[in-house]
Amino acid sequence: MASWRSLVRLRSVLCSFVVYCVYSRFRLVLAEEADSCESLGPGQYLCKDPKIDEATQEPENCRDSMAWVECLPAPNISCRLSNGTEFRFSGEEVGFNKTISCRNVSGYSYKVAVALSLFLGWLGADRFYLGYPALGLLKFCTVGFCGIGTLIDFILIAMQIVGPADGSDYIVDYYGARLTRLSISNETYRKPHLSL
Repeated sequence: MASWRSLVRLRSVLCSFVVYCVYSRFRLVLAEEADSCESLGPGQYLCKDPKIDEATQEPENCRDSMAWVECLPAPNISCRLSNGTEFRFSGEEVGFNKTISCRNVSGYSYKVAVALSLFLGWLGADRFYLGYPALGLLKFCTVGFCGIGTLIDFILIAMQIVGPADGSDYIVDYYGARLTRLSISNETYRKPHLSL
């Protein structure tokens, strides 16, 4: 009877040891396979709003049409930092930086261009302001192409089709109404037409 109890006790000790070894190995494997913080999914991190420059209405750190914002992983998220160490976040620490797109602006205000086109377009003030002096002079001499050119220019400037001559973008409020041009390229998906 005593040998039976010792066998049961030995069996439970061995089972506990095996469970402990498997659990330790499982934790080690999980620690080795922790994903980097940049690969966190939606809802696992929150990125701060960029700091907006008052003059340009674009992020302060905008360089080559790209800016970065700081992202904070959610509380109790563990991930690898850029230096390779694993860290468990409380929700207050910055985990990584994410890049966002920004626009190249050089001082031409959208509101000013539209106002000049509306009120002084017949004198060519809008084209002078945007850096097209030849067209501005032509509009001035022809009184806005008898009003037709003034109307066409107002529509083109209001729709942001005509922009500054230097190729930059208008200064538009960061959270304001911006127009985005959609273009078709080889990567654009085209829905096939149904033949009846």
